[in-house]
Amino acid sequence: MPLTTVDPTPALVVVDLQAGIAPHAPAEVIANNVTLVEAFRAQGHPVVLVNVTAGAPGRTDQRPEGGASQIPAEAVVLLPELGRGDIEVSKQSWGAFATTDLHEQLRARGVTQVFVTGVATSIGVESTAREAFGRGYHVVLVHDAMADLDPVNHEHAVARVFPRMGQVAATAEVLEKL
Repeated sequence: MPLTTVDPTPALVVVDLQAGIAPHAPAEVIANNVTLVEAFRAQGHPVVLVNVTAGAPGRTDQRPEGGASQIPAEAVVLLPELGRGDIEVSKQSWGAFATTDLHEQLRARGVTQVFVTGVATSIGVESTAREAFGRGYHVVLVHDAMADLDPVNHEHAVARVFPRMGQVAATAEVLEKL
């Protein structure tokens, strides 16, 4: 479903555009995020910057010993071109809501709609969108302001998963509606 409307109090949620992950994102994706951050700020809408500082403690095939994996301090620094967020949260999970107070901070500001961007499309972005949808937010996924290491995963999320939990839009479409 294309973007139909912008709620009176939306927020932009930028996921994991940090030193250790952002180098995998194309320059266009970073530029689109910077443009969106500037547009949301200009309209007085909250900008949320999310970084991941550790992995969730659950055991996986990639981490058979279990336990949370720490990310080096220099890798968790948010991209400087994003500036400071109105809300900044550090997560230890894939999604931005599960291990943070993001929901409470958004609700305190009256936010009803979230525009989700960042990396990786099929991990941090998708998990954050699922959590937002489950909490009752109107979710918009800005497909050209996100990236994934695997283009097949990106396309699957954008075409098959995202339309089931929100609206999918391009940066230009969001700017037009703001």
